[in-house]
Amino acid sequence: MGRFALAIVMVLALPAPMEAGEFNDGVEAYGRGDYATALQLLRPLAQQGNAGAQNNLGVMYAQGHGVLPDFVQAWKWLSLAASLYSDKGDRDRAIAARDYVGALMTPAQITKAAKLVREWRPN
Repeated sequence: MGRFALAIVMVLALPAPMEAGEFNDGVEAYGRGDYATALQLLRPLAQQGNAGAQNNLGVMYAQGHGVLPDFVQAWKWLSLAASLYSDKGDRDRAIAARDYVGALMTPAQITKAAKLVREWRPN
């Protein structure tokens, strides 16, 4: 039996016009492997409630790109993205990525991540 894995990918959502430049620059930096710049550009947008940036930050935490791998943070950001996406396809992909990460977590880690989601407020 083969092993199946969900490919977690960066998504290029349509952020608000004022955020579009930084968001696109962050996604481009990620694509170049410049994770430090991607993190610097995407984290503030994620903290402000940009679903695309939240999704991408979740992917970075899941894969350890630019940050130490942290499934709790990955699950948190992917959950937040799923709750904020208006597009069903984007929402479904964020849920699938969150559930994939969740399958790698302990129940205690999921409880901690869910608490972070409940407590999160945009900056």
